[in-house]
Amino acid sequence: MTTALRQPGPRVSLDVDEIRAQFPILREKISGKPLVYLDNAASTQKPRAVLDAVTRYYEHDNANVHRGVHTLSERATVAYEAARTKLARFIGASDPSEIVWVRGTTEALNLVAWSYGMSVLGAGDEVLLTGLEHHSNIVPWQMVCEKSGARLRVVPVLDSGEIDMAAFASLLGPRTKIVSVAHVSNALGTILPVAEICRLAHEAGAKVVVDGAQAVAHAPVDVAALGCDFYALSGHKMYAPMGIGALWARRELLDAMPPWQGGGEMILDVTFEKTTYNVAPHKFEAGTPDVGGAIGLGAAVDWIESVGRDRIAAHESVLLAYAAEALMSVPELRMIGTARAKAGVHSFVIGDIHPHDIGTILDSEGIAIRTGHHCAQPVMHRFGLAATARASIAVYNTTEDIDCLVDGLAKVRELFR
Repeated sequence: MTTALRQPGPRVSLDVDEIRAQFPILREKISGKPLVYLDNAASTQKPRAVLDAVTRYYEHDNANVHRGVHTLSERATVAYEAARTKLARFIGASDPSEIVWVRGTTEALNLVAWSYGMSVLGAGDEVLLTGLEHHSNIVPWQMVCEKSGARLRVVPVLDSGEIDMAAFASLLGPRTKIVSVAHVSNALGTILPVAEICRLAHEAGAKVVVDGAQAVAHAPVDVAALGCDFYALSGHKMYAPMGIGALWARRELLDAMPPWQGGGEMILDVTFEKTTYNVAPHKFEAGTPDVGGAIGLGAAVDWIESVGRDRIAAHESVLLAYAAEALMSVPELRMIGTARAKAGVHSFVIGDIHPHDIGTILDSEGIAIRTGHHCAQPVMHRFGLAATARASIAVYNTTEDIDCLVDGLAKVRELFR
C-alpha cells in the first residue's frame, strides 16, 4: 500500500492537553456538560493560531488582492500568495502556481469535471469511480457524462469496506479516460491504495483525480509520491476556516485546461470581440477570492507542521485502535467498515436503534458525532443501511473522549431497552 498517506511509524509523545488548550471551542459546555467533539470528518475545530491569523488580516490588512497599488492591497497579496506557497510545500507540489484556490473539495472536483472532463470526454469514453465515493465525487461526473456521452463505471466495495482491486484492474480499459477516487472514505475511514491506483490507471492511459478531503489532516500527503494528476482538499477539515480549499494539478494539465468561470482576475485583456485569459492558477480564480480564508489555511498548515504530521498520525492511530476496541464492547454494536488501513473514522450501528436517535441522545450528553448517510448513499446501499452513526477523531481527541462516547452509548441502549 502507498506510503504517500503514511501509516504511523514508532510512537511519539504528544502533549494533547497542551494542544487542546489551543482550541477555545473545546472549553464549551453542551447541556451543561463538557463538549466531546467527535465530528471531525465533517469539520475540524480551529486552533487559536488560525483564529488569530484571520482576525489579524481583517483588522490590519483587509483589502482585495492583485489589483491595488496601495499598502493594504500589497500586504494582503503577499499574505495570500504566501499561503499558496505554504500549501504547495505541504502536499509535495513543486510549483505554487499548481495550486488553485477554490471554496472546497466539492468545487475543486467540479472544476476538474467541467474543465478537464468536458475537454477530453466523448461518447463511449469511461469515467471510473469507486463505491466509496462522497456525492461530491459522483454527481459532477454524472453531470459531465450526461453532457459528453461518456459512461460512469464503479469499482465494487468488499465486505471489509475496501475496494476490490482485482475488479478495479479489470474495469480499466482503452475507453477509461479518468479515474476519480477518494484518498480516505469519509463514511468508513478506509484508506485507498492511491499510488497503486495511479500506477494501474496511468498504464491504461487514464488521468487520476484524488479527493483528499479526509486525508490531509491525518497524515503526510505527497502528491508527487502518489503519482496522481489532480488532488482536491478542503481547509475546514484541516483546522482552517470554512469556505476555502484547493485544487492541485500538474502544471501541463492546468495550462491546457480552459477556464470554467468568467469574470475579473482570470483575464489579461477583454474587448467585446475577444478575451485573453490569464495564466494558471489565476485563470481558474474568477472574482474576488476568499483572502482571509486562504491566509487562515496557510496558518493551519503552519500549525499542523508545528505539531508534526507524523506525531499526529501516530496519536490518531493509537486512538483509532483504542476506539475500535472500546466500541466493540458495546452490546449489539456493529462496526461498518473494517478495512486493514483506516484513518480518522469509525462508522457503526446498534441493533435497530436509528442512528439519528443515537446522535440526539449523545448530544444531550455533550457528545457530538455525525449520523446519517454522510453524503455517501451508495456506501449505505452497499451495506443495506439508510444511515450509520459516525465518530471521527482529530489530534485534540483523547481516550477520555472515547470513554465518554462508550458511556453515552450505554445510556442510548438503556433508553431503548
